[in-house]
Amino acid sequence: MASKLLLQRRLFRFLRQSQQSSYSFSSSSSIQRSSFHSAKQTEISGFSTFSRSFCSRKSSLVDESNAPAPIDYTSLLQEGEFHRLAESTIHSLQEKFEDYGDFIDLDGFDIDYANDVLTVKLGELGTYVLNKQTPNRQLWLSSPVSGPSRFDWDQVTKAWIYRRNKANLYKILEDELEQLCGKPIVLS
Repeated sequence: MASKLLLQRRLFRFLRQSQQSSYSFSSSSSIQRSSFHSAKQTEISGFSTFSRSFCSRKSSLVDESNAPAPIDYTSLLQEGEFHRLAESTIHSLQEKFEDYGDFIDLDGFDIDYANDVLTVKLGELGTYVLNKQTPNRQLWLSSPVSGPSRFDWDQVTKAWIYRRNKANLYKILEDELEQLCGKPIVLS
């Protein structure tokens, strides 16, 4: 199915380029002609049958300056380096959360670390879950305040950063835990 969609996209791009540069098509190729008419018809309506998006036209409502930074695959961490950084971060957070639990008086506060998953239960306030996603080289956070987030290691700042809003993992946790529990915590 995916290869069929890829083939259709390539054909559509080829036909669109051909349309822009020249309108001459071989009369012996009925496939090209029917594909061209189909592509032309979808272009007129403003939607592309080859696209999985809801609208193929660029929206003026989208502020691309706040768009997620593109992934630079050349800067992805090697697997060993990722594990070292992720485990160091998770273990550091676990220790600081345990100290924080001793500092605050909260019914139902519990910390659990198993199978590379750190779970912080805040009783009725909710639960945080932080785990490694090795194939993506990411840390994933599930928060009762902000929902799910995926953090990539930033070589420049030496921190786990959420690409969509450039937020730092530690800063998010510090802000949210203080908001929920009423007491500050320093993680960095």
